[in-house]
Amino acid sequence: MPPQERPYEKCLLEGPEALSDRQLLAVILRSGVSGSSAVALAGSVLEKCPHAEGLLGIHHLSLAQLTEIRGIGTVKAIQIKCIGELSKRIAARSARKLLDFGSPDTIAEYYMERMRHEEQEQMVCMMLNTKNQLLGEEQISRGTVNASLVSPRDLLLAALKHHAVHIILIHNHPSGNPEPSREDIVLTRRIWSACQLVDIPLLDHIVIGDHRYVSFREEGLLCPAGTQEG
Repeated sequence: MPPQERPYEKCLLEGPEALSDRQLLAVILRSGVSGSSAVALAGSVLEKCPHAEGLLGIHHLSLAQLTEIRGIGTVKAIQIKCIGELSKRIAARSARKLLDFGSPDTIAEYYMERMRHEEQEQMVCMMLNTKNQLLGEEQISRGTVNASLVSPRDLLLAALKHHAVHIILIHNHPSGNPEPSREDIVLTRRIWSACQLVDIPLLDHIVIGDHRYVSFREEGLLCPAGTQEG
């Protein structure tokens, strides 16, 4: 391999932004395997997930799938998965500085990288205090999010545990399309009504898709017809 194409040398000369996806991953892998360079091995990893392009595939590969690749053992597989997790946390930390609980777009940005790659639906409840500051969050459901699996009682117990004054729900659609289903709407209105009874208003329910989101409050879907939002 010409020196100018070797990942370490190229990074020194031109900076990390000049590296291709394969070269970046090769730097993390550090070494290849007999008959295959680190760059070639990185290419095998990036080609392993056919439905996600380039580095995005890392989010969709399990440790077991990674270790099926010749030259990828448990240690390298863990390193690769940690890269994906690191990218999510960097994105969330940057977005948190701009978080405004009155602005659904900032909430969606905060959760986007964390949730848009998930292959199962999950629902998270954000707990807010009287100043609309984040007290904490709790995962309410993982798997299909619907009225039969998500209990308003469990959600409210979590809110009371955090001494929440307001709550916001976030959940993802693995299809990438954030348009709420009929089940999403039924569940949200059940939760909204339960929250009204205990005076812990549900401020919004945001559905995360692939770089898209839908806010129930913005769409006028949050509460049952004929009632007023708190």
